Amino acid sequence: MLDDVKRFDMSRKPMRMHLRPLIWTLCAPDLIKHRNHLTKIGMEGIKPPYLLLCNHNAFMDFKVSTRATFPHRVNYVVAIDGFLKREWLLRFIGCICKRKFTNDILLIRQLKRVVDAGDIAAIYPEARYSLCGTTAVLPDSLGKLAKFLKVPVVTLICHGHHVNSPFYNLPDHNVKGTEATMKCLFTAGEVEKASAEEIFSRIQEEFQYDDFAWQKEKGIRITYPKRAEGLHKVLYQCPHCGTEYRMSSSGTVLRCDACGKEWNMNELGELEALDGETEFSHIPDWYEWERLNVRKEVQDGTYSFTCKARVDALPNASGYMDLGEAELTHDMNGFRLKGSYNGEDYEQEWPVRALYSCHIEYEYLGKYGDCVDLNTLTDTFYIYPKDCLFSVTKFALATEELYYKDYT
Repeated sequence: MLDDVKRFDMSRKPMRMHLRPLIWTLCAPDLIKHRNHLTKIGMEGIKPPYLLLCNHNAFMDFKVSTRATFPHRVNYVVAIDGFLKREWLLRFIGCICKRKFTNDILLIRQLKRVVDAGDIAAIYPEARYSLCGTTAVLPDSLGKLAKFLKVPVVTLICHGHHVNSPFYNLPDHNVKGTEATMKCLFTAGEVEKASAEEIFSRIQEEFQYDDFAWQKEKGIRITYPKRAEGLHKVLYQCPHCGTEYRMSSSGTVLRCDACGKEWNMNELGELEALDGETEFSHIPDWYEWERLNVRKEVQDGTYSFTCKARVDALPNASGYMDLGEAELTHDMNGFRLKGSYNGEDYEQEWPVRALYSCHIEYEYLGKYGDCVDLNTLTDTFYIYPKDCLFSVTKFALATEELYYKDYT
C-alpha cells in the first residue's frame, strides 16, 4: 500500500547520549516544583551498563529517570510519534525508535549495542501511559531480554505522576511530594543464575502500583477544579444501569447520560455518588469491573465491534499520511482494517496472538478524537472510529483479554 514511501530507519546505530547536564537542568524545575523524593535500594556499586525498567504514568517519568541516572549516559526506547518532526534531536540525545507492541528483533540488537558500549538501556515496558494509575500488562519476554543482555536489572517505579497529570486529563494538578524508588533487582551475576521466568516474575512483583491508593495513603488533596474531566474516557460503562459509551464528565463530576446518575471526584481522588449507592469509590476498581465485563464477552465468544474509521499512517518521522476512510473490525479473531488508498484496496490484520495489548490515545493531537494505533514493523496506523458510539479503552481491555484467553 505504501511501498513507495520511505520508512523510518530502525537499523541506524543509536548515538551515545549528549547534553546530559543541559537535560538535567531542564528537568530540575519540575522535580523541585513537585518536591520529588528519590529512594535508591541496592544500588551501591551498581554502575552502567544495566537494563533500566520504568513504569509509565506521565511525561514526568522521564524527568525523574534523568535525575536517577545522572550523570551516566542513557539510551531511551521511544515510540515513533515521539520522533515526529524532531528525529535529529531524539537521535542526538540517544533515543531508539520502536513501533509499539511489535516483536522487533532490531530493537534487541540496538539494546545490546547500548549495554556493550557501557551505557544504560532504558525501557518503559508498559508501552503506554497507565489509563488509571495502575500497572499495565508487561511483556513476558522481559526475562529473556535480561538473560540476553547479561547486565544488572534495575527498576524505577514512580508514584504520584498519574494523579498529577492523568492520561485523560493532562494539565498539571500541582501534586507535591511525588516519590520514586530505584532498585537493583538483579546483579549481572544473579541474572546469569536465574531463569528468564524467575526474572520476569520478580519484575512483575516490583511493577505493582496504584497511584490513587498512594494518594489516599499519603493524604494528598488535589484541588484542581477540573480533576474529573476526561475520566469518562476510562470509565466508559455505567455501573448503575450498565450502559456503555454514554458516560461524560465536567469539573469534578462524572455522569451517565443514559440514566442520569452522577458521581463527584473528591480531593483525595475518590468517587462519591451524588444520590444513592456509591458502586465504586476507588477508580481502579471501576476499571477492573469493566475488564470483567469484557472478559465475559470474550469467554462467551460474543465480543465484536465494527465501525467506519478515519486512518492516518506514520511510516516515518516526517509527518502523517491521510489514508482516508476504512472499516475497522475488532472481534474474536483480532483487529482487521479494510480500506482503499490511491485506488488500491488494502487489508491489514492483527491476529489475537500478535497483540498482548494495544496502544490507544484520547483526543490525539486534538485532531479527530480518540484513536487506537496499530503497528507493523514498518508502519503505524492511527485509526479514529467515526459515526458511532465506542470506547478505545474497551479496545485495549478486549485486546488483553483475547490474548489471555488464547494462551490459557
